[in-house]
Amino acid sequence: MQRIDPSELELQEKVIFINRVSKVVKGGRRFSFTALVTVGDGAGVVGVGKGKASEVADAIRKAIEQAKKSLIRFPLKDGTIPHMILGKFGAGEVLLKPAPKGTGVIAGGAVRPVLEVAGLENIVAKSIRSHNPFNEAKATIDGLLNLKDPETVRKIRGRGAEEATAEGVGKNA
Repeated sequence: MQRIDPSELELQEKVIFINRVSKVVKGGRRFSFTALVTVGDGAGVVGVGKGKASEVADAIRKAIEQAKKSLIRFPLKDGTIPHMILGKFGAGEVLLKPAPKGTGVIAGGAVRPVLEVAGLENIVAKSIRSHNPFNEAKATIDGLLNLKDPETVRKIRGRGAEEATAEGVGKNA
């Protein structure tokens, strides 16, 4: 997988989740913040990052930098994904299904912002196991990363577009 240069892209940023964490020390509690952020160009490039700092703004800035370092590219097909896929990360599982035009983004939790900045307009997603935002976001990225473009699959299998359509008609008749 080749690295994507974020300076060449016009990226949108969206904060998914901010959490306040505390550490008990001798003098009391020390508070810090973790931020989960997603960035994407709206055309098939997306990344997720996590940042931690004593101030919310610093945590978000660190998360954005991390997200820009972890950008991935995935195939888009008419504003949706080419096929159904299950993304997994930790205990989180996210089912992603392509949807017809006019459906919109039907997803909840941390999955929705990732899909929106990625540029998906019509998709149905379901978080199956963990509802931890960090695992949901990473599972969504895993699913998008494992998507296969139909054209490259045909080339790998050594079939042309004509053969694929001719086979599909023969099976149903």
